[in-house]
Amino acid sequence: MKKIVIVPAGGKGTRSGFIKPKQFIKVKGKELIVYSLETFQKNKLVDEIIVSADASYFKLLENLKQKYRLTKITRFVEGGKERQDSVFNALSSVSAKSNDLIIVHDAARPLLPQKTLTGAIKSAEKKGNAVVCVKGNNTLVRGKNYVEAYIQRENVLYVQTPQIFRYGILMKAMLKAYNENIYATDESILIKRLGNKVNITEGSNFNFKVTSKEDFKLFESLV
Repeated sequence: MKKIVIVPAGGKGTRSGFIKPKQFIKVKGKELIVYSLETFQKNKLVDEIIVSADASYFKLLENLKQKYRLTKITRFVEGGKERQDSVFNALSSVSAKSNDLIIVHDAARPLLPQKTLTGAIKSAEKKGNAVVCVKGNNTLVRGKNYVEAYIQRENVLYVQTPQIFRYGILMKAMLKAYNENIYATDESILIKRLGNKVNITEGSNFNFKVTSKEDFKLFESLV
């Protein structure tokens, strides 16, 4: 059973407030995406990495691959307009069997702990899929300009990546979504639409998504 990582990196990163996509911004002299890619390079369970990105960044990505010896990267593919498109383009380029595991991870989650990654992969091996989540530890409310209601947090989880699914099921879910003109914010939603059970595995607060300038400051302080 192969374990193939897809890293969608085609986003513009406009919310970060920087001119270039956030995944290519340097922190301590190293591009943000490299931190994420190195996590998978170092994990013994991972066989292959595919990066989907804007074609104008392929040359930079190839240079980063060589510089940081990211030998598990097999190809770069053109990203799409939406995250779902970028994942699908990468998925369509894969040579995989139906039961091989596809591991989708945000390029801007650079501090994924090895323990979290390994735990998710092993859980997916046993159960067929795994979605990394963390428990909510703050009071949760619903509202815009004022509090409309309080939400019980006991059964509320924050979804992270990686999200891991068998190749055959994920491809089926994505083709169904396109056929019905559905776009989702992550892959687990598409799997759930098929009627499949989505299994939760333990995440980490270190595995936060770098989105804003404050996030960059926090990430820099941690590395």
